[in-house]
Amino acid sequence: MTLTDNTQALERIPTTKLDPADPELMEELLAVVERVARQGAFTMGTELEAFEQEFAEYCGSPYAIGVSSGTEAIVLALKGLGIGAGDEVILPSNSFIATAEAVSLAGARPVLVDVDPSTHLITADAVEEAIGPRTRAVIPVHLMGSTVDMEALLKVTKPAGLKVIEDTAQAHGAFVGGQRVGTIGDVGCFSFYPTKNLGGWGDGGGVVTADKGLADRIRLIRSHGEQPRYHHKVVGTTARLDALQAALLRVKLRRLDGWNDDRRRLGAALRAGLEGTSVQLPSAATLDGDHVYHLFIVRTPDREALREHLDAHGIASAVHYPFPIHRTEAYADLGMEAGSLPVAERLAEEILTLPLFPTMSDEDVQRIVDAVRTFGGEN
Repeated sequence: MTLTDNTQALERIPTTKLDPADPELMEELLAVVERVARQGAFTMGTELEAFEQEFAEYCGSPYAIGVSSGTEAIVLALKGLGIGAGDEVILPSNSFIATAEAVSLAGARPVLVDVDPSTHLITADAVEEAIGPRTRAVIPVHLMGSTVDMEALLKVTKPAGLKVIEDTAQAHGAFVGGQRVGTIGDVGCFSFYPTKNLGGWGDGGGVVTADKGLADRIRLIRSHGEQPRYHHKVVGTTARLDALQAALLRVKLRRLDGWNDDRRRLGAALRAGLEGTSVQLPSAATLDGDHVYHLFIVRTPDREALREHLDAHGIASAVHYPFPIHRTEAYADLGMEAGSLPVAERLAEEILTLPLFPTMSDEDVQRIVDAVRTFGGEN
C-alpha cells in the first residue's frame, strides 16, 4: 500500500493540539475553573499573586507582573521605561505585527530592520546600522522558539545606552547562555495566548524584570494608575491578567519544562529527518542558543505546492507570516517599498509551518518526514 493509499486510514496531523488532547490535564484545569468560580475572585487577588511569584521564580527574575496580553506586556514595558512620542524603537520586520503595534500604541515609532537569512532573527549588526539620534530601545524577538544572540546584541546596545525589551511571546522557558529568555535584557514580555508553549484559555501576558522601580510602574499602569483604591497617581489602563487565567497558568507552568523537552526532542527528530530534502531549515543564532519549537519552520520556494501535497497526505500546515510587518497596510506610512528588507520579504514568500506539539508521536514525525521526502522526490 502506498503512502497516499494509506492516508484515509490515518488520523490527520494538525499543526498543533490544545489542552483537550490531554484528558488528565483537562480534569485538573476544570477543577481549577470550579475553584476560582466558587471563590468569586476574578480580578487581581491571590491566584494572580501566586502565579506572578511562581513565574518570577521559574524565569529566575525578581519580579513578574501578569497583564492582559503579550501586546500589552510590550506596551506597558515601553511606557514604564518612559518611551513614547518622539522616540524610536528598533525591531525585526520578521515577526507578528503585535511587536510593532505595541511600539505604535506607546506613541513611539517602530524602526523595522531585516533579519539573518539563516536564523530568521534580528542581528546585532542590523541593530547597529539602524541606531539614530532618537533611538531609545531595541526589541529582539525570540521567534518561533529560537533564541537571539543576546551577547552580541548587548555589546551594541549597552554602549549606545539603549533599553532592551525581549519579546519572548514564542519562547517560554528557553535559555541563552544559562539564563532564561526575558531576563537578559532590561525587561521580558510574554504572551499566554492559548497556542503558546505556556498558554491560558484566552488572552493573557506577563512581564519580568529585575528593576523594582520598573515593575512598580507597570503594576501601577496596568490597573488605572490606582494605588491605593481610588487614588490615581498616573493615567493608566485596564490591562490586568484575569485571576482565572492566572490559576490555569499555575497548573500548566509546572508542566512547561517537560513540554519543552518534548518539543526539543520532536524538533530534533524532524530536523534530522528533513536534512537533505527539498526544504531548508533555519540554523541556531549561537552555539549555546536554545530552541523550544513553539513552531517548526521550513523554507521552500514551492510553498503552496508543498502545502497541497501535505494536505493530500493528511498533514496540516500553516504560514507564519505571509507578510513582513513593513509591507502590511497598517505600516504603509513608513514608506518602505518592496525590496527594502529583502530577507524578510523572501521569508514571507517561502516559510512554512509544519506540525509540532508535545503529544505528537514518533509515527507522526515519520509521516511528516516521509511526505516531505516524496514531495521532493527523495528516497
